[in-house]
Amino acid sequence: MPLFRAESVRALDRLAIEAHGIDGYDLMRRAGRRAFEVLRGRWPEARALTICCGGGNNGGDGYVLARLAGEAGLLVQLIAMKAPDELSGTAGQAARDWLASGGTIEGPDERLRGDVVVDALLGTGLDRPVRDDYARLIDHINDTGRPVLAVDVPSGLNADTGMPLGHCVRASATVTFIGRKRGLHTGQAGRWCGKVLFDALETPPEIRASLAPDAELLSATQLERWLPPRAADTHKGDLGRLLIVGGNRGMAGAPILAGRAALRAGSGLVTLATREENATVAPAIQPELMSHGVETLEAFAPLVDRADVLALGPGLGQDDWSQALWRAALDSDRPLVVDADALNLLAKQPARRGNWILTPHPGEAARLLETGVADVQADRFAAVAALAERFDAVVVLKGHGSLVAAQGATTAVCPYGNPAMASAGMGDALTGIVAAMLGQGLSPFDAACCGVLAHALAGDRAARGRRQILAGDLIASIPNVLPA
Repeated sequence: MPLFRAESVRALDRLAIEAHGIDGYDLMRRAGRRAFEVLRGRWPEARALTICCGGGNNGGDGYVLARLAGEAGLLVQLIAMKAPDELSGTAGQAARDWLASGGTIEGPDERLRGDVVVDALLGTGLDRPVRDDYARLIDHINDTGRPVLAVDVPSGLNADTGMPLGHCVRASATVTFIGRKRGLHTGQAGRWCGKVLFDALETPPEIRASLAPDAELLSATQLERWLPPRAADTHKGDLGRLLIVGGNRGMAGAPILAGRAALRAGSGLVTLATREENATVAPAIQPELMSHGVETLEAFAPLVDRADVLALGPGLGQDDWSQALWRAALDSDRPLVVDADALNLLAKQPARRGNWILTPHPGEAARLLETGVADVQADRFAAVAALAERFDAVVVLKGHGSLVAAQGATTAVCPYGNPAMASAGMGDALTGIVAAMLGQGLSPFDAACCGVLAHALAGDRAARGRRQILAGDLIASIPNVLPA
């Protein structure tokens, strides 16, 4: 599913009007009608609405919704940030139709009386922090504690980055139109958007096909394309020989979690290269894992030679032992998945390699880019693109709305996952899953997308009805989300 920047969505709107002859006011009426249908479907018990309208087309959508709600017999309080006679174009027409239907208008200082609040204040054109009357009204909306429906985008949210511009409406649901906005699916969007619903407003599909998307939303159905049914004579050697490198002193569990996840995700053979003192731990926990104590490069080299893919980083540490294995792995010709302390070592000794996948969280990404976490989160799309270019890599930027990027590829956004996954070991599980997909023959970009998708879906399955899950819970759920 294509995702677009706000400016691209405005271009789609113009294409619908200019190239396909759809009347602009008709589009606005469709948007208002669809928003009203969503509101009635989600809050059927509501008898009174407060609709907050700004001075642009987003406000026009709110005026249409208000008129429909009044015609349906609901009590409507309409808060206007701009006098109707100051509105132009289709927004002005919508405001006049509201007044002609007998509607009235109140100022932004009034008490909000509706059972549900509709946010139609600021649309996708916002590019600076919210201030003054708009900021005060947004805070007032949030302070009511009532359900909020945001029209197109929560007011104050940057539709390109998913980050608030100062004050931002906290919506219970957001209904968005014409084209999916990429910022509604990553960054802090989950805090502000609530449930995101999309409606193309009956615009021709060819308008979206005519513009290159700025990103793409991953879908659970893609797993079947990446993981087709196996041939009847498949054997374990066909499914990848994976070597997981890590498990320094005191960190034996991390490579074991990665190995268990890789086995559940379909790897044929999984071996751990770890500290000698940890070598017997893995088989005792998971007998299907092979484990070798490696204290010298001479002991490490044969394991690399036998592997198809290396996963580098879970519990690796940053001491002399860690650095030696890290350098030997980078110098090999094997495809790599790089995570955790292997990324921290990379930040200290940058390298461009090709044929590798980096999986940083925002803190690791900040170190790799020599910047701060806030800078990474301010524009995750820019950060993941910069990482892909700097290291000539496929990069997974983890977090809400994990991103997958590579040079020359459209950035992929994962819409799955949940806050119950905020626990130790989740990144180790992801490393194992992604490496398993790479070992089964997927390209690095597809392996990253498939692994991120499977990881998030397994987390969602494990988290049903639970506030917190462990990495082991997610790993146990992997077979439930992969195609047979």
